[in-house]
Amino acid sequence: MKQFNGAFFRDLWRISKPYWWHSEERWSARGVFALIILLNLFMVFISYRITQWYAIFWNALQHFAVDAAWHQMLIFLLLATVYVIAGVSQVFFTQMLEIRWRRWLTRHYLDNWLSKSTFYHMQVLGDGTDNPDQRISEDLASFTNQTLNIIIGLLSSVTTLAAFVFMLWELSAMITIPWNGVLYTIPGYLVWAALIYAVFGTILTALIGRPLINLNFNQERYQADFRFSMMRLRENSESVALYGGESEERHHFLQRFANVYANYWRIIWRSMRLNWWVSGYGQAAIIFPIIVSMPAYFVNKAIGIGGLQQIASAFAQVQGALSFIVSSYSSLANWHAVVDRLRFFEQSMEEVRVIRETHYQIKRSDAPCLQVRHLNVRLPDGRELVHDLNLVVQRRERLLIMGPSGGGKSTLIRSLAAIWPFGDGEIGLPKDDRPLFLPQKPYLPLGTLREVLVYPFGVTDMDDQRLQQILSLVGMPGLQDKLDDARLWSHVLSLGEQQRLAFARVLVQKPQWLFLDEASSALDESAESQLYQLLIEALPETAMISVGHRSSLLRYHQRCLRLQGNGAWVLESLPEQGLFGGLQPVPV
Repeated sequence: MKQFNGAFFRDLWRISKPYWWHSEERWSARGVFALIILLNLFMVFISYRITQWYAIFWNALQHFAVDAAWHQMLIFLLLATVYVIAGVSQVFFTQMLEIRWRRWLTRHYLDNWLSKSTFYHMQVLGDGTDNPDQRISEDLASFTNQTLNIIIGLLSSVTTLAAFVFMLWELSAMITIPWNGVLYTIPGYLVWAALIYAVFGTILTALIGRPLINLNFNQERYQADFRFSMMRLRENSESVALYGGESEERHHFLQRFANVYANYWRIIWRSMRLNWWVSGYGQAAIIFPIIVSMPAYFVNKAIGIGGLQQIASAFAQVQGALSFIVSSYSSLANWHAVVDRLRFFEQSMEEVRVIRETHYQIKRSDAPCLQVRHLNVRLPDGRELVHDLNLVVQRRERLLIMGPSGGGKSTLIRSLAAIWPFGDGEIGLPKDDRPLFLPQKPYLPLGTLREVLVYPFGVTDMDDQRLQQILSLVGMPGLQDKLDDARLWSHVLSLGEQQRLAFARVLVQKPQWLFLDEASSALDESAESQLYQLLIEALPETAMISVGHRSSLLRYHQRCLRLQGNGAWVLESLPEQGLFGGLQPVPV
């Protein structure tokens, strides 16, 4: 069972510390938080004055002092106005601090998640953390909101308790308890009554509500899984439609929602028990101070109506401060779940970092060309795909990598891209050159067609006419007038059209080193031939390393690296077949 123990508070501190201790916003954040605390103290002071006002006002009413009563009404109006101004200001500054903290945490987590392809490694090196997008988009929002509200609420309870416990202690002197004809005065009688009442309520609340921590944690996970499964259908809608898999998808959706439904019912039943107790506890707190004060009112008439009202108000403040856990337990349970989810996310990223540092022994170096020395590429289970590869690829050279399916071709490309963590050896590339990798399924980011074409490096000096010319050259003239259209292009275009767009991206980016991992597999041989000719003629200085199965690719390359699937490899030269003609050279 999860509890509010030392481990929880260490996790809370680990998540919170970077912003408050090391960020560039730490001083302004501390200043805003100090202002919030000052406003809170001021509000407690106003509440203290209003509690004193109760006795004066109700005594004036009891004695029919009209002028005094109206005077007290004006005082209350002033106190209430100042309290409202302070309360609204406190909420404003709290929300301002919350969104600024969330902004910093979002950047911090995004940096860690995207750094060194951590997002990719979390996906391929195991189950990792479910739904990292939810951790960053939703859990960080909940964390900042709940952490600030709970801490401010706790500080408010402490200051309220400190202010009103003295008042309640003084009022306790007015209470006498008759016993066997003798009147007894118990020092701090009302304070002890409030303390016993709050401790009893807190213990029962914790016992009843503690299962909500696990239930809230699971509910967020089930809902995220349900949402992610529908997102996957949207991303693969064409494939599912072609398979006719609607019935199976519906079955999986309902299975995941069944977890949401069943767990939510468990939350409802547990929350109902908690609400029964909390509501009853709150209602009893209204009459409890009157009951414990009645002896002083009826027996020795030591207090009047005003005194009873003041006692009730002061007791409510002290009891409310002592009952912070009772009144906030549902929020505390959800807060615990949020901290747990962020902790697991950080642990998953840390585990990936350890795996990367432990297994990734490939050294990166500067070289005048692509130099691969004693490179070994392995699978996570230790099986070797490529053993002791030594290779040099010069500028303008074109190398084709072939081999059986599962023989390590794509994994070798991932190693050259420095994203595959299992291997050792040395890979050198010119320091200032930019390589560009084209996977089999191109990534088309959200945005306009222009933004898709200039991804990932961005090209600011490319005019519309040039982009339209490139679209025409890769066989997509129908998109020439859609450069500023923002669509979900990965759904609008077929895989073959997406691959054509990826070749257009190469012409826009003009990389010095181009790696194509079956980047034309969805195209027919004629289209593939045209695009390879286009690249060779348009980018004569670019070195090209391709992965493919088709023998027709051999004529566009000068050497072939054949992987055997058991770690062995063969590097062979290909006969010169000349240039291909048919297309006009594209100006670089």
